[in-house]
Amino acid sequence: MVNSAFLLLSLLPAVCIAQTVDIPLTRRAKTLTLQNHFAAADRARARYGFPTTKSSVAGRRLQRRASSQGFAIINEEADSSFLGTLSIGTPAQTFNVVLDTGSSDLWTITQECDDCSGIGNAFDTTKSSSFKQTSQQAIEIDYGSGAVQGFTATDTVTMGPFTVQDQTFLVAERLSDGIIDGDVSGLIGLAFQGLAETQAVPFWQALINNGDLSSPEMSFFLERSTSDNDEPGGVFTLGGTNSSLFSGSIEFHDLASTTGGPQYWMIPLSAVTVQGSSVSIAGGNSLLSAIDTGTTAMGGPSADVAAIWAAVPGSSALTQGNQQTGYFQYPCSTNVKVTLSFGGQAWAIDSNDINLGQVEEGSSMCAGAIFDLSLGASTDANTPSWVIGDTFLKNTYTVFRQSPQAVGFAALGSGGSDTSSSGGGSGSSSGGSNSPSSTGASASTTPGLASQLTSATKTFATPSIPAHSTVTTTDSVPAGPTSSGAGMVEVSMGLLLSTLISALAMAL
Repeated sequence: MVNSAFLLLSLLPAVCIAQTVDIPLTRRAKTLTLQNHFAAADRARARYGFPTTKSSVAGRRLQRRASSQGFAIINEEADSSFLGTLSIGTPAQTFNVVLDTGSSDLWTITQECDDCSGIGNAFDTTKSSSFKQTSQQAIEIDYGSGAVQGFTATDTVTMGPFTVQDQTFLVAERLSDGIIDGDVSGLIGLAFQGLAETQAVPFWQALINNGDLSSPEMSFFLERSTSDNDEPGGVFTLGGTNSSLFSGSIEFHDLASTTGGPQYWMIPLSAVTVQGSSVSIAGGNSLLSAIDTGTTAMGGPSADVAAIWAAVPGSSALTQGNQQTGYFQYPCSTNVKVTLSFGGQAWAIDSNDINLGQVEEGSSMCAGAIFDLSLGASTDANTPSWVIGDTFLKNTYTVFRQSPQAVGFAALGSGGSDTSSSGGGSGSSSGGSNSPSSTGASASTTPGLASQLTSATKTFATPSIPAHSTVTTTDSVPAGPTSSGAGMVEVSMGLLLSTLISALAMAL
């Protein structure tokens, strides 16, 4: 009987374990040019329904086509792409995909793709026993600088230890040149279902609905590059936060109310300072800001962006070539200091992230990373007027929370506290105050240029078992073909003790 009890207790970790799997990735050693940044700005304008520099309707908001919403296709050579690895099919086929909080669909290229030679792994639908095509009619996503065309299907999708059966995604059969490049095979959207072109429940929301995540959160630490060599680019945590990457508490801001429910991770901007002084910005709908890991720089309404650059001595609008429209230049010797507030603390942006580099070789003028998003077009209550991309997000620890719906920011560092992860609380929440309470302190001190590519390491958090307390020990976790890392085992003390007592009783 004693041996039976010992055997039972030895099996407890298999029942009570929750793992956190770290999958380190490396960034591709490529450097952005100003032309890449200008093209990226046009992609951002197109994805949010604004005219581009190639449009003939400057000053008027474009009609939003249903077939063009929700995709942020990022050229790996041209944008700071933060990549994750997932697998599709039975047996599993592995792909690198862009992690994008500004869209909601999952798509990957297929071996039948006519325009996909020389890029990432292609999905072979014939080798998956769980693959099911769900539409015969082709879906085309047109977003300004190109298009993706394909059909919808369902299959088993796995990311780290998490699996969703019958996940709907787009199988891409045609791509415009340059939409993706290198080892990238597609994109996973991390925004809401209302934005999904495929009308599918996004992968991350399916995990929450299935009770697979320990907390209804996902978090980003985006690390700026410090060299031209391949190197880790940060941490993506799915199912919670990583307290070793931020300090203090997380300042949460409720999502803006929109007709029909949320689509973007959208919160109102409340204040901007430049060189230590406040800049007047428009109110109302013009404050709505999408927090978007799929956009490299940062854009806003025409008048507000002009006001920001007017506060920088010696700055002027770039006028050489139509593609430069909406960008500004300033003396390279100037350290541009900008802070943003969303109703609480004022978060500083490192001046290195503002500087996109010289406008031309040998010039004393540099291009700035804050661009005119709207090009004079109007705004509405359901779509953002600002897009807050990696220029800002590299300076904060950023949390996207499903319940209650909010975006949170914390200072970079270690030893932080997320009071919302266990009980769905609001943490250090801001309900929409329009005055910042403090300034600075959140900008990273790591040097580096925004014109260098980064990618993201991912942390996958498996569901934890509710308990009054937990014991945490380390354990090794097997790495995938392109990943490695360490795991963390959490054993529920309440369940462990109750099972121990029962086992001993039976043994005696």
